[in-house]
Amino acid sequence: MRITCVGGGPAGLYFAVLAKLADPSREITVLERDPAGVTYGWGVVFWDDLLDDLFRYDPVSAARIWDAAHKWDEYEVRAAGKPVTHLGGYGFSLGRHRLLEILGERARELGVEIRYSDELTDPAQLPPADLTVACDGAGSRLRDQHAEHFGAQVETGRNKYIWLGTPHVFRTFTFGFERTEAGWIWFHAYPFTDRASTFIVECTPETWAGLGLDRMDSAAGNARLQQIFARHLDGAPLDDAGRGWLNFRRVTAERWDHGTVVLMGDAAHTTHFAIGSGTKLAMQDAMALADAIALSPLALPAALEQYEHRRKVALAPLQRAAYASSAWFERMPEYAELPARRFSYALSNRRGEYPAWRYLLHMTTQSAVPRTMLRWTLSARRWHRARRRPARHLTAAVP
Repeated sequence: MRITCVGGGPAGLYFAVLAKLADPSREITVLERDPAGVTYGWGVVFWDDLLDDLFRYDPVSAARIWDAAHKWDEYEVRAAGKPVTHLGGYGFSLGRHRLLEILGERARELGVEIRYSDELTDPAQLPPADLTVACDGAGSRLRDQHAEHFGAQVETGRNKYIWLGTPHVFRTFTFGFERTEAGWIWFHAYPFTDRASTFIVECTPETWAGLGLDRMDSAAGNARLQQIFARHLDGAPLDDAGRGWLNFRRVTAERWDHGTVVLMGDAAHTTHFAIGSGTKLAMQDAMALADAIALSPLALPAALEQYEHRRKVALAPLQRAAYASSAWFERMPEYAELPARRFSYALSNRRGEYPAWRYLLHMTTQSAVPRTMLRWTLSARRWHRARRRPARHLTAAVP
């Protein structure tokens, strides 16, 4: 079976790994438009559910990801004029560059061919393949080639945001809100190495224009943001890597396959950054597609249909949560005058998933002793995770 993955992001590389593990005789090629070692973005976040899946499907790459990941153990909420509050919870973060490095290395070990700097300007130039996986991002050229068939729809979010990096290392996942003369502006930040953090800034379009950010070049805009968030950055600079301000694009597709072409990751669906699940969902797409073609290798249409159904069912609740979360941030100024703890609870419950007891739990974790006990418990869990062994291999996986 010949497989071509168009796009060398987490989805394409991880699917190539799993497909090769399932059948080493497969000829698998990954086409990536960027040079080796070049990527956009800073860090990615994920949680236990993805780690559990990674250890089940490929313990080798999972162990490398675990070893490289930065671990954090609570959410910190800083809002101007309010006491700092803390929310229970923990997660993991990793530089996107390092994640792609791990997955690329693993793919090559298994015999996958990765072609970097391969800009596919004309889909007709694709090499012959029994299966072509379109994992070339939200602006997928392969999807757009058959736009009417795939039925892709794009909704543009109202808020403006910019994806930044900084050498200031935040202790844990941090939300910071500042009131300016033009309105509220805030950041989502988390460490992804011992030397750097992701720093996503968001605001309403009125605040963006009122601060003059719509008229500033990259250097001036970053300097303005450094001034606004000075008390959080301790003098550290901000870098936008030249991507600039964006509006989030919510992509959905009615159909995910067309003949031997199938969509994966952002080419099929996007999920707002406010819930931090884009990488997780892309890699879980890869798992589901690998399962489907392993179980139905001689009936590709049936396998692709099974893959699409399985993933749409799994995605539905997260897409609803992401939509609610992005809508909350678009209304953020409405919550700004709440007392600190009520504001933090509103923030944590922005996806509408938690009952009233979550607020009580949040209230009990504000003192030092419960937070310390929580950190000890999570540290013990991580120690156990680092030493455990996977229960099963890909060939035993079922949808």
